Amino acid sequence: MPSDETFNDPAPITNDKLEARPGEGVKTDSDAERNDTAPEPHSIYTRVEKWFIVSLIAFGGLFSPLSSNIYLPVIPTLAEVFHKPIELINLTVTMYIVFQGLAPMFWGTLADSYGRRIMFISCLLVLAASCIGLALVPTNAYWLLLFLRSFQSAGSASTIALGAGVIGDISTPAERGGFLGVYNIGPLVGPSLGPILAGVLADSLGWRAIFWFLCIASAACAIVLILFLPETLRSIRKRKPFQNPLRLLFNLDILIALFYNGLVCSVFYAVNTSISTIFTDTYPELSQTKVGLCFLAIGGGMLIGTVTSGRLLDWDYQRVKRSLLDTSNVSDNDEKQLAEFPIEKARMRLMPYLVLCFVACCIAYGWCIEEKVNLAGPLIFLIGVGIFTMTILNATQTLILDLAPDQGSSVTACNNLVRCGLSAAMVAVIQLIIDAIGVGWTFVLLGGLCVLGTPLIWVVIRIGPRWRARRRRSAEARKVKEEERGREEGRERQGEAV
Repeated sequence: MPSDETFNDPAPITNDKLEARPGEGVKTDSDAERNDTAPEPHSIYTRVEKWFIVSLIAFGGLFSPLSSNIYLPVIPTLAEVFHKPIELINLTVTMYIVFQGLAPMFWGTLADSYGRRIMFISCLLVLAASCIGLALVPTNAYWLLLFLRSFQSAGSASTIALGAGVIGDISTPAERGGFLGVYNIGPLVGPSLGPILAGVLADSLGWRAIFWFLCIASAACAIVLILFLPETLRSIRKRKPFQNPLRLLFNLDILIALFYNGLVCSVFYAVNTSISTIFTDTYPELSQTKVGLCFLAIGGGMLIGTVTSGRLLDWDYQRVKRSLLDTSNVSDNDEKQLAEFPIEKARMRLMPYLVLCFVACCIAYGWCIEEKVNLAGPLIFLIGVGIFTMTILNATQTLILDLAPDQGSSVTACNNLVRCGLSAAMVAVIQLIIDAIGVGWTFVLLGGLCVLGTPLIWVVIRIGPRWRARRRRSAEARKVKEEERGREEGRERQGEAV
């Protein structure tokens, strides 16, 4: 657990802080020279403390996918009790995804200005309140179900963006992939655990029990974070002005990376959202609990994918660094060296192979359902879909954080906006497409879209360094203006004092 000093002093270490620490004496000229030449430490937290923080935010990040996926197995039940067709119940999923994209634009940007901790805890409290309403919603008020699902998403969905911002605060690029890989274990327990819990709770206690469970669990998590989560925002002592995160979308490299990430994510949502309906129609002998267990295949694959992808990302980063740079002179805290490093190539060069594997698993899954083969067939390919989905999404999310490291929550909020917008559109039409052309050809179509979008990867690798250099020059110019403004204000205050 982090020490008391860690909790009370979350700002980055500076030379002034080093001078002020008791017991170290007065700095000599040689000490000052060493501090001037050595890069400033990226974070005040030790590696053990960083892992503790990552574990806490992984626990909090669990509730975004848990709230989403625990709902899916009971879609047929809700259609029956609310007397609505599947398409209208799917609309509650669509609205959840829409607000999953919109809410982090608000919470994430506030977190970049006012701190991660308070926003993280607030999101969990909003989630707990919305679950009380969902547990009590009358079955003749479909509109209220739709509203409360949107409100629920506004609370739960932002925890992913906030957690990514925390990792951007405490990690260097060399260790970021590993931290993100482990961090995503928490959010990925949701797709694995949620449907199983939903099936068991719905079969034994009724569908309302799933929302009471979410209410109690999210409130307990909020209490844990209140007690143990420190503030990690590096600029908390000198707060940034509120910035519009949508401005990040005017950077072409970021926009392309976000779009391709969203395209893959939308295909994943098409698979995941349709599982309960497809499996209920294709294998009518399955109970709600057994349908929930089927989600273990894709959830388990996602868990495998996120653990292995973190190691893969860090390994490939080091490989590219060794091949292009003199590693004896490279520091992960040196901003100039990091600016010149081809981070796009390090993160994306394996992407085409991963996409081909992802597309192959999606198409094979669709045709297993179309031909009504043994249940083991589609479950095996769902594992593959889960593995390659998370490998792709982790690579692009890590790159997106690398491209805007000082706006971790904001850029992740933009990521949520784009991918949730595309995913919401996909969820709204997936049942219509399946009804029109069948499950097999539906996933051939969706896989083809991913293949057609693959050249965007090379575009990012090609144009990324130029756009990063442009952002760096703009940031330096803003810094010079701020320093000049500060000097002018200082002279004005001095004149007033005289």
